[in-house]
Amino acid sequence: MASPVQQPVQPGGGKRKRKAQYVQAKRARLCDSSGPRQLEPGLQGILITCNMNECKCVGEAYNLLNEYGDDLFGPEKFTDKDQQPSGSTGDDEWEAALKKQVSDIKASTEMRLRRFQSVESGVNNVVFIRTLWIEPEKLVHHILQDMYKTKKKKTRVILLLPILGTCKAFIDDLKKYAETFLEPWFKSPNKGTFQIVYKSRNNSNIHRDEVIKVFAVIVGSLDSENKVDLTNPQYTVVVEVIKAVCCLSVVKDYMLFRKCNLQEVVKTATEPPQPPPEQAAQAGDGKEAKLGSSNGSHQDDPTNGKSNQQMEPENSAELEQTQPASETPEASEGAANPELAGQVTEGSESNENDLS
Repeated sequence: MASPVQQPVQPGGGKRKRKAQYVQAKRARLCDSSGPRQLEPGLQGILITCNMNECKCVGEAYNLLNEYGDDLFGPEKFTDKDQQPSGSTGDDEWEAALKKQVSDIKASTEMRLRRFQSVESGVNNVVFIRTLWIEPEKLVHHILQDMYKTKKKKTRVILLLPILGTCKAFIDDLKKYAETFLEPWFKSPNKGTFQIVYKSRNNSNIHRDEVIKVFAVIVGSLDSENKVDLTNPQYTVVVEVIKAVCCLSVVKDYMLFRKCNLQEVVKTATEPPQPPPEQAAQAGDGKEAKLGSSNGSHQDDPTNGKSNQQMEPENSAELEQTQPASETPEASEGAANPELAGQVTEGSESNENDLS
């Protein structure tokens, strides 16, 4: 008797099946309704920058935020995913049962949300951590204050900036959103000194000068006593534009905490660098001696101490004539005319790359 014909097994069939199952599972995770996966309007969170692997950056950010979050707000409370509200009874009508099912789905979705969740920013080395049920400005200020006091480096994350609101990156949407966003800090009876810091990434729809003028006009209209201070402001309005989303924040102690830079805030205050003794010994002509004294190095060098002493009176006279012309006008502009948007634009040119 003839044996039954066996059909040949197609090579790689099992691999394709396993790959299809993997793709479906990954797609299900990405489409899970546990929150947004990309940066979009209507979010609060923390903006983080790094110059390393973003996955490691997210892991270190989670550890840092959970450590200080537990200290400030208490440990996170988890709820069992399988725990859901009781279903509808037999006496309920069909519409009531449908509404009950929808509410059960929403409740189960809220159980899967975490207080810290990373979302895609669309820009390299920039991570956005969405926050729920906490105040990001208090958490970031607590972290910066502790690291400023202890001078202990805990992470390789560079920037840690609280984001209190996001909107579309168009000038009309930004103006409409900022009118209500800035009220808690600048509307009477609240007032204070301020500066505006602007940073844009992968966006060409709006321009820096236009945004600064809009914010300056809005802050001035909320209270006429709000004044510009570019040296030590009480509040710093930070505008971070990332592709088609604008992230807004109002930060206290922005200059004290080194512009929210975790790598700079842990550094101790050091004296300005002094020129090496070899270069000081080789400085023979008058020009090099003037440059050495004007840089602020007044140490007595045994090799050329006499020449430095002779050049100091000339340099002190020169400095008295040159320094007031460059420093005093900028300070007087911010203090005397805070309501003029043009002066905010001129003073903020030095802050264009603050949040690098």
